[in-house]
Amino acid sequence: MQQTSIFKLIHAIEFMNNENIKRFTKAFPYPLGISPILVLGELQTKGPQKQVELAETVGYTKGAMTSIASKLVNLGLVERLYDENDHRTIRLNITAEGEKALIIAHEIGKKVFMELFEVLSEEEINQYLRIQEKLVNGIQSRK
Repeated sequence: MQQTSIFKLIHAIEFMNNENIKRFTKAFPYPLGISPILVLGELQTKGPQKQVELAETVGYTKGAMTSIASKLVNLGLVERLYDENDHRTIRLNITAEGEKALIIAHEIGKKVFMELFEVLSEEEINQYLRIQEKLVNGIQSRK
């Protein structure tokens, strides 16, 4: 692949990602970016977790996770659960409001992606899906 082509592809991907993030953020009623939403999703899927565990799972530093956790707690989207036997052990747990925020995030995400893909034909969507699956398989095979 020519270097010019790969840079055009990278630029197009970055443009699409940035545009989708801007559209999502504008529509989402909570003052949050994508990272805290990923944390909410992990808490919903796996239940209460320590911040260190969450940081490792989502790939953030401990400092970034502390900031995200504080923001989520302040917004009432997660709560801190203290271990009765060891008060140093604190787990984050998604609240009912956090569950609601996650539902809204998924609805907005679907809408943003539907708007993105509405310019493609059925055949182009199938091609794109095959390409994405090939890329995902390539990433997973390198792990």
